[in-house]
Amino acid sequence: MARNSDQNQRVREERRERILTGALELFARNGLAGTKISDIAKHTAMSNGLVYHYFPSKEDIFIELIRTAFERLILACGYLESLTLPPHRKLLHAMDELVHTFRTSPTACLYHMLIAQATAAENIPAGARDILEQNRNIPYATMARVIAQGQEQGTIRPGKPDDLAFFFWVNINGIAQHQAMYGETAQCPDLAPLHRLYLTSKELP
Repeated sequence: MARNSDQNQRVREERRERILTGALELFARNGLAGTKISDIAKHTAMSNGLVYHYFPSKEDIFIELIRTAFERLILACGYLESLTLPPHRKLLHAMDELVHTFRTSPTACLYHMLIAQATAAENIPAGARDILEQNRNIPYATMARVIAQGQEQGTIRPGKPDDLAFFFWVNINGIAQHQAMYGETAQCPDLAPLHRLYLTSKELP
């Protein structure tokens, strides 16, 4: 029986998503230079031609993944700032939710690894570089604002908000990369020591 237009659309979307997910796994571990279209096709059980049908080049796939990574991250930042929680609770919520997501969603870890790779790499597509330059400071600025608000209320430790935001994301990205590398065998320590790096004595348990 022939597929109708809705079924065809679902098939196209599923194939496209399969290509993106497979390419994400390869790019995050091998980088753009170390990944070929034929690698993506093999990894996703598709033909080279079918992959090219959806994306003209591996660079286009890479750009789309970088765009998606930042769209998700910026959406999460906006959601965090919109929460009706005290600033120190927003910070702890962000930390706990991000780590929980890493531990339950391998794809989330790989997006963080991809951003780290793209930031360090010299030869990435101009479109990806533009997305990085326009957006990479947004998560840091968001967390710096939350931290500054908490400092004003006396619930977050003193220090330069930008510096504390930097250490927040260094820790978060490190956890993401550890989880991606070790999978089910990754360490899952309690986050209380990390919480204590930010809370003032009156907020400590």
